[in-house]
Amino acid sequence: MAEYFQFEADFVDSLRCIPMQVRCKLDTSGIKLKLSHWNHMSKQERETLVELPCNSETEIQTYRKYIQNLVLERTGKPVGELPIEPQPPWIDSKNVPSNIQDKAQEIGVNITSEQWTNLTPLQRFALIKLSRPGHENQNFPKAMAEFGLF
Repeated sequence: MAEYFQFEADFVDSLRCIPMQVRCKLDTSGIKLKLSHWNHMSKQERETLVELPCNSETEIQTYRKYIQNLVLERTGKPVGELPIEPQPPWIDSKNVPSNIQDKAQEIGVNITSEQWTNLTPLQRFALIKLSRPGHENQNFPKAMAEFGLF
């Protein structure tokens, strides 16, 4: 089931950018998909990547193979791979990562353990991605507001 965030609203109709739910599935399946790869896909193929499940080990492997084949077919080159984290930080509902706290404090917010626990794994994933050093980060405050963190 497609789950888009309000801070993604400017591109979800066209899917011109990779939505967070797909980015989470990419990290889960160990695939480094570039925007240029995404742009070689049809809108239907992008929608398939949004809709395909990626939770169980079988689903993760199916998702991975689908993207690998699709990118190879569209670009003639294999897609990059990433190490798969056995315990990704967005699954840990008990501990707020320090980089998230640091980023939140830059905008005058402190995320409590209870607030972090109440977020969905996808919301936690989005905050982790939006708080990375070198990332544009303009959507971090929007995500914080959308998730009720201030």
